[in-house]
Amino acid sequence: MFLREPMTAEAAARLGYDYVVIDLQHGVATEDEALAMMQAAQVGGAIPVARVATNQPMNIGRALDAGALAVIVPLVNTADDARRAVDACRYAPVGSRSYGPVAAISRYSDDYARVANETVCCFVMVETVEALGNLDEIVSVPGIDGVYVGPVDLSLTLGLAPQPFNPEPEFMAAVDAVLDACARHGVTPGIHANEQLAPMWVDRGFRLVTVGYDQFSVLDGLGRALSTSRGTEPPTRSAGYR
Repeated sequence: MFLREPMTAEAAARLGYDYVVIDLQHGVATEDEALAMMQAAQVGGAIPVARVATNQPMNIGRALDAGALAVIVPLVNTADDARRAVDACRYAPVGSRSYGPVAAISRYSDDYARVANETVCCFVMVETVEALGNLDEIVSVPGIDGVYVGPVDLSLTLGLAPQPFNPEPEFMAAVDAVLDACARHGVTPGIHANEQLAPMWVDRGFRLVTVGYDQFSVLDGLGRALSTSRGTEPPTRSAGYR
């Protein structure tokens, strides 16, 4: 979710999406709005997930305290980066997350502190050449639940066009390297996609595939309505997003 509308998050959940990602890295929602969107997603029956702004304990902790059951941490390039992300997700003695789940404890359980370390998922993003060179070290960090590919940033760092899919061998080799590393270490591979690309990625082995962007859905719907009323061709836009 790039926008900041809780009703859209709830609608997506009620339509049958397994999870709803509130994007705090590139989206426009404030923390207050993100809290409402997480509540709405859960009311609709979906798992609330937050892509945090940075790999910092404050960003990760506040997203989890607001009720996210998983975080997607951007720009994780080394095993040390991965360890910092995990550490911020877990309470002592296995991590250093500060206790204060104000929204989470009222939404989930009075026993939240005991179960959170096993319940909250930590996904780290692989989206650079540096990260590709450190894949095995990253995915072998204890507490990493999954690796999440940012295909547009990955394309850029490989010197390719910034788009969600590139047929070039180096892009496909990078994607397959992530899948292979995840399989070897028993973690879940995830990726940004769109509805056209999703079946291909699932067939290739991804198990967490994010499709359906609220901003693009709004633009597409408005474009179709306008073009239909005018009898013109719908406007075009880029389908990509990192």
